[in-house]
Amino acid sequence: MHIALVTETYPPEVNGVAMTNQRLVRGLLAKGHRITLIKPRHQEAPPAEHASLQVHEVFGIPIPNYAGLKLGLPRPGELERLFEADKPDIVHVATEGPLGFSSLRSARKLRIPVSSTFHTNFQDYCADYGAAFAARWMMAYLRWFHNQCALTTVPDPSLIQRLEKDGVQRLQMLGRGADTVLFSPDKRDPELRRSWGAAAHSPVALYVGRVAAEKDIPLTLEAWAAARKHCPELKMVVVGDGPVRKKLERQWPEVHFAGMRYDEDLARHYASADIFIFASTSETFGNVVIEAMASGLAVITYDYAAGKQFIQSGSNGHLVSLADRQAFIQCTESVIQEQSKMPPIRAAARATAINYPWSATIDRFNHLLQKAAKTEQTTPQIDIVSNSEQSTL
Repeated sequence: MHIALVTETYPPEVNGVAMTNQRLVRGLLAKGHRITLIKPRHQEAPPAEHASLQVHEVFGIPIPNYAGLKLGLPRPGELERLFEADKPDIVHVATEGPLGFSSLRSARKLRIPVSSTFHTNFQDYCADYGAAFAARWMMAYLRWFHNQCALTTVPDPSLIQRLEKDGVQRLQMLGRGADTVLFSPDKRDPELRRSWGAAAHSPVALYVGRVAAEKDIPLTLEAWAAARKHCPELKMVVVGDGPVRKKLERQWPEVHFAGMRYDEDLARHYASADIFIFASTSETFGNVVIEAMASGLAVITYDYAAGKQFIQSGSNGHLVSLADRQAFIQCTESVIQEQSKMPPIRAAARATAINYPWSATIDRFNHLLQKAAKTEQTTPQIDIVSNSEQSTL
């Protein structure tokens, strides 16, 4: 097939959505499909990496509080002309921003089938950024957007249930995979550990991800501080960048903030730690959880999304009831107090990750796109919010 994949974020940007999109694109190319990748223009963007990959970049503006990310703003008619000139069999929209909206509208006008992915709980982010009043309107837009599509892929079964209650239709499960070659305990680096001030047998706790309000990193650090009372040599490393990093660095001078890390360097950081503490309650999946497991870390996280999918608490990791902050801290303390139990849990985490290769996810995605491409596209609907949805606001 000829597939147009539309996304507001793609490598060299580093985040779960960008990395997932890149893996899906590479997997589809390997299956013989032709891809038109539509994304905002990026100064560091590499050339197309495959003969069957065409990259079409549009003008973009920076997203406030999301350094390095842009909202794509295509000129009126730009995408319609692109789709008319080389009509794709399907348009897959990975993000619901202005670029995604323009792509959806253009494709529906030309009666090209559209599929989408629900990657981010933007309706939940409103409160984290001081706009809780907007959550209802955001959910109305997301509902409208995805209900225009032949199908919407979602990475977690419990999220499917939640979205169905919110009126989102035609949802399909599409999990994530683990890159167990890149992320591996074999990448452990004693020299890197020494740079953190960790002795050979000193435990190191790790967080990887965006350093932003919605990730609740303060709780991660509070849990580490509580555990350190039982094990003073316990170190804490934060990998990533974002709008609250400078504030956290001032508040937590004992924590090593490593900034953004990529590829093999990121894999070394994972493998050189022992415990992964992830207190976010805003994930649709949480790629970092399965990456940490693949790296052989004992993961402490909430009982939802990737944690719920992959972890059997006490066997290959540790789960805490969602949003129970005190239980999260107590669990972290217990893990440190019972370090003798950690080696088999870490080994089991790695073994679990091996059973979830990216190839299975790509096969499933390929099947869903072929299914969506056969959908008969109806007369386009261009109202952003339907009358029935307006009544819910």
